Amino acid sequence: MSKRVVITGMGAITPVGIGLEKFWSALTDGVSGIDKISSFDPSDYKTQIAGEVKDFTPSDYINKKEARRMDRFTQFAVAATGMAFKHAEMDLNKIKKDRVGVILGSGIGGMDTLWQQSKTLINRGPGRVSPLLVPMMIANMGAGQVAISYGLQGPNLTAVSACASSNNAIGDACKALQHGDADVMVAGGTEAPITPLSVAGFCAMKAMSTRNDEPKKASRPFDAERDGFVMGEGAGILILETLEHAQARGAKIYAEIVGYGSTCDAYHITAPDPEGDGAARAMQIAIADGGLKTEDVDYINAHGTSTMLNDKLETMAIKRVFGEHARKLSVSSTKSMTGHLLGAAGGVEAVACVLAIVNGVVPPTINYEVPDPECDLDYTTNGARERDIKVAISNSLGFGGHNVTTVYKKYEG
Repeated sequence: MSKRVVITGMGAITPVGIGLEKFWSALTDGVSGIDKISSFDPSDYKTQIAGEVKDFTPSDYINKKEARRMDRFTQFAVAATGMAFKHAEMDLNKIKKDRVGVILGSGIGGMDTLWQQSKTLINRGPGRVSPLLVPMMIANMGAGQVAISYGLQGPNLTAVSACASSNNAIGDACKALQHGDADVMVAGGTEAPITPLSVAGFCAMKAMSTRNDEPKKASRPFDAERDGFVMGEGAGILILETLEHAQARGAKIYAEIVGYGSTCDAYHITAPDPEGDGAARAMQIAIADGGLKTEDVDYINAHGTSTMLNDKLETMAIKRVFGEHARKLSVSSTKSMTGHLLGAAGGVEAVACVLAIVNGVVPPTINYEVPDPECDLDYTTNGARERDIKVAISNSLGFGGHNVTTVYKKYEG
């Protein structure tokens, strides 16, 4: 019989706030973290807005010398992990570090490092490119530097499955614990993609909102007038433990992770399956993996990107999986406030799911103003809503056809 896996700590660095209290307060108050891009001049871009992390000072969390050797996405990962360990009240000197692993997700990795060093190559020649280019850029370095920073010697790897990366990381970390490969896993994701090159790339795809004059209203999942996603940055980290390890150290348990489903559309590099088949199968597999029935689910933190295709097809997939129960579900997209954190989205949204269970509150979908007849579920659009949430699921759907669902359950001993 596989081991039970519980969540004992969380850390969040997001466009709506750093730390759990600020993050959750902003979500439940319906506060948007979207604004005009400040990290570079976006005036030549069709999309000029993003969800940037504000007031993040790396040296508040990391030695200054070490921080300089880390891309921003790695700094987020190390800092958010420190927050999560503190929240878990875990004394790392009292646990077996070779039984503590790390699996993080990142869709792009060190994009700012790549951009800056590309300019150096072009303007100053190959001899001036930094020897730190590769170890700062590669996507696995978030997980690698977390392990180095905290001395964690268990399984260590990175999931790269576009916008599904974090959810894959959390699901794989859960399985590692269930199978006895570790006692504790750091899981979640990190991303810092707001650079001139990546913004230009998504603009060229016509994937992002161009509602530049109304940044706070630009991310509007399920609304009939949605016109694309809004890019975000940050990190969301969970501390996962086997139940017996958590109980042995007297840890406070916030929720249990019970299910994981991962599928592929095998259809198109960017467009989702037109029937929502892969997303539906991921939900079905995850719910079955948790030994649950569809009617046990109370809340879905939707992928809900604010793109025309995603929101329509995710709604279709939910109705296909849940049947009549789909009308009784609370569904919301916290991307309406944070923007889309790409590979880090599932990590931040996992934190939102756990906090929703703990607090008995469904965070809202803001900016839902014009109903779309093809998006006709209960998207919790008029502010946060109190609800006893026993089971919550988180959906992540990524370019390449990756579909991932994770299932969180109220801990009941």
